Amino acid sequence: MSRRGASTAYLAWPAVAVLTVLFLVPLAAVLAISVTDPQPGLGNYRLLLESRASQAIFLKTAQIGVIVTLLATAFGYLIAFAMIHGQRRWQTVILAGVLIPLWSSVLIRAFAWVTLLRSNGLVNQALMAAGIVDMPLELMRNDVGVVIGMVHVMIPLATLPIYSVMRGIDRRLVSAARTLGASETRAMLEVFAPLTLPGVAAAAVLVFVTSIGFYVIPAVLGGGKTVMIAEYIEVQINSTLRWGLGTMLAAVLLAAVGCLFAIGARIPALRQRYGG
Repeated sequence: MSRRGASTAYLAWPAVAVLTVLFLVPLAAVLAISVTDPQPGLGNYRLLLESRASQAIFLKTAQIGVIVTLLATAFGYLIAFAMIHGQRRWQTVILAGVLIPLWSSVLIRAFAWVTLLRSNGLVNQALMAAGIVDMPLELMRNDVGVVIGMVHVMIPLATLPIYSVMRGIDRRLVSAARTLGASETRAMLEVFAPLTLPGVAAAAVLVFVTSIGFYVIPAVLGGGKTVMIAEYIEVQINSTLRWGLGTMLAAVLLAAVGCLFAIGARIPALRQRYGG
């Protein structure tokens, strides 16, 4: 290594030290607890294979994560498409509508949805006033409320990667397809849409990874009836004091997230677009 390369490498050591202290050391402690509490061994991980409750929690987390990912990505695609093809003033308005929710607390947004979705909330009152339903709908303390709240939070995270990719697409390609005889719909589906797939894939991975670790919205809108893995871990750590089980679940969740990122890094389109 040259003298210049060595000096450059030395500059990275402070960042490595901070990362080690703030991330790697706590992570090692979590992994250690998962194999030492209540007794040394892999009993906690074996319990995951035997406990129907833990398996059901993971399945529920994955199920809600998939639903939220599909809905948020679909809404994000439509919003990004409108931003790209709309008038400039409307692009600014839509972009502001996407970014402003990111500046507010997730807890505040969760309680706002409580006001909207409860039995005497604005949504049920509007539905009954319009004669659509006779009785209030159960929109809280179930999967429906959790999905609605999480999709609302995830839409900006899905919109921005897709919007970034769409902005980089040469619109002359669609015009060329139209010139060659393709209809507008066919040009969009066969030329424009495939070029947006890296953004869609990036948005889906980002949304799913974030969704499976959600705590606040499932705790508030789920009402204890829809429990996801983060809330279940909190119960094991703070309520039942089963630290071994809680840290094991956290380690498995971390491993799942790492596998998802590893899979995403092997997608050629994502590596080319985001540097893999």
